[in-house]
Amino acid sequence: MAVYTEVSDAELEGFLSGYSLGRPLSFKGVAEGVENSNYVLETETGRYILTLYERRVKAADLPYFLGLMEHLAEAGFPSARPVADHAGRTLGELAGRPAAIVAFLSGLSVKRPGVGHCREAGEGLAWLHQAGAGFAPRRENDLGQGAWVAMFETLAPRAEALKPGLAAQIGGDVAAIAAAWPRGLPQGVVHADWFPDNVFFRDGRFVGAIDFYFAANDQLAYDLGVALNAWCFEPDGSFNVTAGRALVEGYERRRKLTQAEKAALPALARGAALRFFLTRLADWRDERQGALVRPKDPLEYERKLAVHRAGLHLFEA
Repeated sequence: MAVYTEVSDAELEGFLSGYSLGRPLSFKGVAEGVENSNYVLETETGRYILTLYERRVKAADLPYFLGLMEHLAEAGFPSARPVADHAGRTLGELAGRPAAIVAFLSGLSVKRPGVGHCREAGEGLAWLHQAGAGFAPRRENDLGQGAWVAMFETLAPRAEALKPGLAAQIGGDVAAIAAAWPRGLPQGVVHADWFPDNVFFRDGRFVGAIDFYFAANDQLAYDLGVALNAWCFEPDGSFNVTAGRALVEGYERRRKLTQAEKAALPALARGAALRFFLTRLADWRDERQGALVRPKDPLEYERKLAVHRAGLHLFEA
């Protein structure tokens, strides 16, 4: 979450006039994340999140994202439910941007996940995969493996400027990942951004997830690859095998992985690390005037890629 677009009092009041939410009582920007402008909105009827969609989010994809959130909530998964206006629409326009209001989801994210958090996060991810199974619309993962070659070709000069020799190193990763990428694994709705700041806990237990604006249809185990990178690395850059096994164990409490999925996890995790390196590299030094957030360091994921080159060994005794 973040704030890139400011909203005036008059704009907010005009927007809320289309809803049955009562008068606004407070309205505060959230300075986290990198994609959209987000505000905590409190009205006479409760607390909500108001999002203005920016950057990579395509207007044509918004019905998929909002429809998925509605579907997950209907299926009992703890995700924020979009709020409809007087005309039954969950998508509107505010300050020149597509905008939506969703119910506020209570809980706390953790900045330093422990092994127990990883186990809970894994189970929550499997729950999402199960809940998303009946969602009929489809969206291809436009930041998935099929996009990485073209992304890297555009970003190679920036990689080299960031660190001499890095372009050749990442080029090798792109080729190796393409050669090893698994095919034919079970598919479904993936979150594709299962990071600790998007997962909420209460008393150490998983209680909900937010930020579905990268969700797509892809190989389900790819989501575990994203999560292994996001949850199971230590501040010194080392991979915590115990945390990684706990994450997978938690996932399998709800959905058993196939042997092919287990075998593919190292390749999927390496590919997920490449994806976040590339998108962070695209954002690096691309700060916009007035934004309340700074781009995230791509070298964090370059260091994770170095670990993946040596191989992950999650299932050894």
